[in-house]
Amino acid sequence: MMLESTKTNMQKFNTLKSIPAYLPIVNIDTDMIIPKQFLKTIKRTGLGKNLFFEMRYDDKGKEIDDFVLNKSPFNNTKILITGKNFGCGSSREHAPWALLDFGITCVISSSFADIFHNNCFKNGILPIILDDEKIKELSEYAKRKEEIFVDLNEEKIFYGNNEVKFKIDPFKKKCLLEGLDDIALSLNKLSKIENFEKNLKNKKPWVFND
Repeated sequence: MMLESTKTNMQKFNTLKSIPAYLPIVNIDTDMIIPKQFLKTIKRTGLGKNLFFEMRYDDKGKEIDDFVLNKSPFNNTKILITGKNFGCGSSREHAPWALLDFGITCVISSSFADIFHNNCFKNGILPIILDDEKIKELSEYAKRKEEIFVDLNEEKIFYGNNEVKFKIDPFKKKCLLEGLDDIALSLNKLSKIENFEKNLKNKKPWVFND
């Protein structure tokens, strides 16, 4: 059976402006981001309400008022500033899905767990690594409820009259700018895949059931 074209749902990332939310906790693992009881679904939507579930809600399921993402304007933030080693623990892709469904498309930290870091790029989230000094500077804008501006093309964050440069792998940058996830990257080579399949079908027709 020939491959059919499938559209990707990954949004392009170019620039982003938002009041950041500051969550100064180190070693936030994927179970803290989205607990295991919410991993039964394979859908990428509907997970945002359970993001940081055990920190956002009490035992009765009521929102904890002093948790940052339960407060205005941070409950509508698109940028999360957080502690080092963010996304450690298991490799569940539900973690970036939950962030994305909540509306967060950029996470700023001094370090990320490798698998989580890669999963962010595959789902349209920009993970930015900065040193602790710059993290502290940006956190002040969260405390003052002031917007910061992220420009992926220039690889810069603008805040007040200041700016800071960040680094990103050129291929991953291209994927974010063009909204290319793994499916879209494969579909870019669809003609080659179809030609290979045709040739294989001619040489080994017994492999195909149709």
